[in-house]
Amino acid sequence: MSTENRSGCPIANTLDIVGDRWSLLILRDMFNGKKIFSEFLSSPEKITTSVLTVRLNQLEAAGMVTKELYQSNPKRYQYLLSDRGKDILPVLQEMCRWANKHMPETWIPPESFMQKRV
Repeated sequence: MSTENRSGCPIANTLDIVGDRWSLLILRDMFNGKKIFSEFLSSPEKITTSVLTVRLNQLEAAGMVTKELYQSNPKRYQYLLSDRGKDILPVLQEMCRWANKHMPETWIPPESFMQKRV
């Protein structure tokens, strides 16, 4: 992860890590138990394999997830939340609360997700 920031703004620096279209959704899926590549592909938002590969690598480089080999032939990896990644859970929960309040068409997240603690 780069130590050079474009400014001292905490929002700008957070967005540099998770401000793209997919990273927070990948983290959401990880909090909901997804670990392997094919599980992420099954999410309703339909991320492409190329974008998923790039985003997982970026999240790993940012220290949000760790990549562990779970099968050696062929090589297969699982992705796990690091402590740094786990710490973003309250942000995701608040985003859900905000959307449910202001966008009534959004679905209610599972209670298991909303009650999780870091």
